[in-house]
Amino acid sequence: MSHDAWTAQTLDKMPTAEIMALASARRDAHWGRRVTYSRKVFVPLTNMCRDTCSYCTFVKHPSDPAAQIMTPDQVLAEARKGEAQGCKELLFSLGEKPELRYATARQALKHLGYDKMTDYLADMCALVLRETSLLPHVNAGTLAEDEIARLRPVAASMGMMLETISRRLTRPGMPHHACPDKVPLQRLRTLDRTGAQAVPFTTGLLIGIGETWDERIEALQAINAAHERHGHIQEVIIQNFQRKPDIAMAKHPEPALDDMLRTIAAARLILSPDISLQAPPNLHKRHVAYLQAGINDWGGISPVTIDYINPGHDWPEITKLADGCAQSGFDLCERLTVYPRFISARSAYLDPGLAARIAAMARGDGLARSQQLEAAE
Repeated sequence: MSHDAWTAQTLDKMPTAEIMALASARRDAHWGRRVTYSRKVFVPLTNMCRDTCSYCTFVKHPSDPAAQIMTPDQVLAEARKGEAQGCKELLFSLGEKPELRYATARQALKHLGYDKMTDYLADMCALVLRETSLLPHVNAGTLAEDEIARLRPVAASMGMMLETISRRLTRPGMPHHACPDKVPLQRLRTLDRTGAQAVPFTTGLLIGIGETWDERIEALQAINAAHERHGHIQEVIIQNFQRKPDIAMAKHPEPALDDMLRTIAAARLILSPDISLQAPPNLHKRHVAYLQAGINDWGGISPVTIDYINPGHDWPEITKLADGCAQSGFDLCERLTVYPRFISARSAYLDPGLAARIAAMARGDGLARSQQLEAAE
């Protein structure tokens, strides 16, 4: 069956083992038995946000002593820690447009010399490029066309979790209520805007926050439709909701493993085969099952910084993850924040100012050069 023939009803009737077997075969046909990851340092530029999602522990209200905007010196300090540990990606994660809601955020930005968080983000990306060997990847949420154009020359790739396209989840009492950036139309527009500007882009689903199976399938189909229009979706993440004691959804049930496996496998069948599929390796320890469900990537793993979005879940040790992959018949390989198919001479997906730098960091097959290779050459 072609990827567009898989419907929620068809998939829902199939046993989990059958969906997983089909997904694994589809993965093997395009990606082989190689699974990848990106060695990254995680920089939370600001933990203030104008949205108040019920499942988020990352965001701090401006009145919280922990609320902050990192200074350029703090950004560089974290970047250099990552660089010293062999990281090649710097992931900028930040709350969405806090300056539009909070005077405290506006004042903090003004003290740094900025009116907009995305302008400050762009300059911090430029600082990282100028002072380190790292490639910035930005998770800045919904973006306007001019913001994408401002970030594109200094960000090798960008990302934003679609999470869901259910408007139902924006109603009172639901997790996205009063979250202007979580209105599905705004997030879908960002998918199209980044595609129109040829940005290598990461997106994905957050499952277990109250969405239905049909709504998950619709979200995957929407992602695939954007990719068919623009060809820019490089990876899709299937992320499972995790309970945390300090969130409104502290007692909300987490998705079961079977639910996660069915969603991963459905994604592999629905999405174009050239879209990489990942699941966070620190939010569930059933790595073999994830591989059997059709993933080909573990996402960013940091030897330096915690997962600020899920601080209670440690990153796996890369050597142990590699051993586990090998036992399942997979080779674990390091990639860059930009996937191999986007790395080529005069690629439309790479800003000319970044193209040579990215190409120099890549092996002949487009994956990341290892430090051992660099030393040998």
